[in-house]
Amino acid sequence: MDLLTVEHVTKRYASHTALDDVSLAIPQGSVYGLLGPNGAGKTTLIRIINRITAPDSGRVLFGDREIAPEDVYRIGYLPEERGLYKKMKVGEQAVFFARLKGLSRREAIVRLKEWFIKFGIQDWWDKKVEELSKGMAQKVQFIVTVLHEPKLLIFDEPFSGFDPINANLLKDEILGLRDKGATVIFSTHNMSSVEEICDHITLINKSRNILSGKVDDIRRRHGSNIFEIAYRGDEQTLRQAVTGRCEILDVTQEESVYRMLKLHVENDAEVRGVIAAVNEAVELRSFREIIPSMNDIFIRAVNGKL
Repeated sequence: MDLLTVEHVTKRYASHTALDDVSLAIPQGSVYGLLGPNGAGKTTLIRIINRITAPDSGRVLFGDREIAPEDVYRIGYLPEERGLYKKMKVGEQAVFFARLKGLSRREAIVRLKEWFIKFGIQDWWDKKVEELSKGMAQKVQFIVTVLHEPKLLIFDEPFSGFDPINANLLKDEILGLRDKGATVIFSTHNMSSVEEICDHITLINKSRNILSGKVDDIRRRHGSNIFEIAYRGDEQTLRQAVTGRCEILDVTQEESVYRMLKLHVENDAEVRGVIAAVNEAVELRSFREIIPSMNDIFIRAVNGKL
């Protein structure tokens, strides 16, 4: 079941088209990556989902109905542009934001104390925001975003400015929220994060959706039929055996007794024949496909080479 569906959304600003007939469906209980270069239209789409702005045409469905004003209470949004009131105390401000999301003061304090302890910032409750480091301030904003346990969470570059330890902390929390039933939209330029936590992605470029699907399916679908083998034997004999069947890209002498070789097979139907030919010519230790990274796919897609 899809929690959120975007149907043929278009948005223009004067002579600029920010979104051009964009459609996508976000499965419930998934982490959905929203990818694209700067200026592609990701932020505009997020603003439309949050009802900050409206589309010129198309619609957004929350469950099986068109999204409504009261649905903002079912959404948690952490924008890329962070914003806390510097002169307010941390705890006071966190309670303020929690109450805006519909929590009572008592419930807000109980939940906030638990999250502050989990994130190791309980000693900063009575400090002013201006005394926080950037990372600590981001932790506070993350907590406020998830505190009311929304059905849909939207994170725009949530790891920006975090060291690796705290970035991993946030990744674990995001996956934990997904496992508890939340649906997550994750907007980022960090492709390694996409591979680690995203179940599905949509890639927007020049205002249009140019690629959607499950991460693993996309990586396999857009593989280049490049394989790596480990073998022991004579390289020249191996070359002769695969001539006309595939292209040898690279041969590397390893410290062990085995050599590593990369080759490109033009057609899927030829793979079994290549394996058999290699196995006859040399001692074949391993044969594995090299699946392209999301970073490779991102670059190829944006450059029109996918």
